Amino acid sequence: MDPKWQRTFRERMRRFKRKGAPRLGEVAVSIKIRVVSGYFHREHSPRAYELIDSQLAKIRSESELAIGEHESGPELLAYLAVATSGITLAKSVIDLITAIIKARSEGVKDGDAPADPIELIVRRVGDDREFREEIVLRIGKQDRVDAKTIAKQLDESLRRLVDKRDNDS
Repeated sequence: MDPKWQRTFRERMRRFKRKGAPRLGEVAVSIKIRVVSGYFHREHSPRAYELIDSQLAKIRSESELAIGEHESGPELLAYLAVATSGITLAKSVIDLITAIIKARSEGVKDGDAPADPIELIVRRVGDDREFREEIVLRIGKQDRVDAKTIAKQLDESLRRLVDKRDNDS
């Protein structure tokens, strides 16, 4: 039996797929920015969320993307294009992930609490109750946030997460 949070996650992914109906060659994935301990949401991180909201306003209309706010941090549900040449995550999604991580760091500098490290996690579910998750990287409040490094690490993790023989579409 799946833990309750996995059942909840599985249902969230099902709703996202129904709403956005993936095109041929697309796989739905979850990208979670999670604080290791404590909270990372509006109540405890108001400065970070001001920056996050500013970035969201720029891309909201142009992306097939769902944003979920959780006490442990934001979650992005997005479609990953899977082709013989590789996988592709929209640049706007990578930019948003980078902006969220930078916003968290800036928010902590400006007084948001707690200041624990965050983890970037990718997840997906298969049709046969399969659940896959990989921690992409852990970032402390003093660590430098580099978009190219985040994109490279995300790409490598997503490649491992999405097996070409196991395409949802």
